Amino acid sequence: MSSRHRLLEIAQVFLKLGTISMGGPAAHIALMEDEFVVRRRWISRDRFLDLLGATNLIPGPNSTEMAISLGFIRGGWGGWFVAGAAFVLPAVSITAICAWLYVRTGTLPQATRWWLGISPAAIAVIALAVWRLMRTAVKSYRQAMIGAAVAAAAFAGVSEIAALFLGGAIGMLWLRRAIPRITTGLTMVTWLLLSGVAVVAAAVTTADAPVRLWDLGTVFLKVGSVLYGGGYVLVAFLEGALVRDRGWLTERQLLDAIAVGQFTPGPVLSTATFIGYVLAGLPGAIVATVGIFLPSFCFVAGLQAVLPWVRKGVWTAAFLDAVNVAAIGLMIAVTIRLSLGFTDWRQWLIAVAALAAGAFFKLHSAWLIVGGAIGGAWLL
Repeated sequence: MSSRHRLLEIAQVFLKLGTISMGGPAAHIALMEDEFVVRRRWISRDRFLDLLGATNLIPGPNSTEMAISLGFIRGGWGGWFVAGAAFVLPAVSITAICAWLYVRTGTLPQATRWWLGISPAAIAVIALAVWRLMRTAVKSYRQAMIGAAVAAAAFAGVSEIAALFLGGAIGMLWLRRAIPRITTGLTMVTWLLLSGVAVVAAAVTTADAPVRLWDLGTVFLKVGSVLYGGGYVLVAFLEGALVRDRGWLTERQLLDAIAVGQFTPGPVLSTATFIGYVLAGLPGAIVATVGIFLPSFCFVAGLQAVLPWVRKGVWTAAFLDAVNVAAIGLMIAVTIRLSLGFTDWRQWLIAVAALAAGAFFKLHSAWLIVGGAIGGAWLL
């Protein structure tokens, strides 16, 4: 098969997967395993598992990075680009259309009630994801304390990036027993608070400052470069960077953006497209989208050289364990902070109903968002 035909094949299959991949990263990866290991036999199952383990050690959306890696294996550097771009294109396009509609209808009385119902449903979706991730990531009391310490630090106002990396570094040492057993969650919180002061001071800007494309791109490039823990951790970073630090978005706008990202197929990081459009129109959508996905392409390119070392490193494994629970701590903090913004008991009712529907009936997050919108139109 010629290089051109191979790239066309890669584009076709990843456009299809990007269009039908509802259900989050785990569902996306399951679709890829069925498509490329079972049906097309592009790679062996062992190599597929090697790639999956490696992408868990680098920042960014795992399913997107798996798509980029599989494209590289099939089509070299051309496949590296085509697979990633094709996989995110459907989600980005649908999200951009939703953002265009939102800007034109989101403030109208008849649309406001829908969006007010979507916000608590989005909180329920995040809470359910936190619970599922906790059950997988927290394997010991040490990991539980790392997550609790990071959650407390983030809730107290420490920079999310500082909390994540310090939680990962200190947690790695603690999990590897390289620091004394006397270290406790309370001590970790103190360290995080002291170390984060300079980062917070540098990050805070004047609220209501005009949104420049350069600044917007820098924010999303930074988030995409440190986004451990999956797409849901994006909520914590954006709430800190865009709502609290810069005042570019309100909490309601952020929840609306997350809800749209949940409802559309593909990676939840397409939320960046929605936010970029709301803040700076189509140029903002393009800049935010490129900014948040570009690091994943770079990390996957670098991963090809270091993969053998990463798989065998006990310290990198410990760092990953600590970062995973630190990311969950960030999600807990932002979930609490955003839920405190609900002032109407009917919003709490929608949130509880969505939480129960997701927990007991295993409804897809998209249906929870639809139910929240209907509940908002009916109750609010």
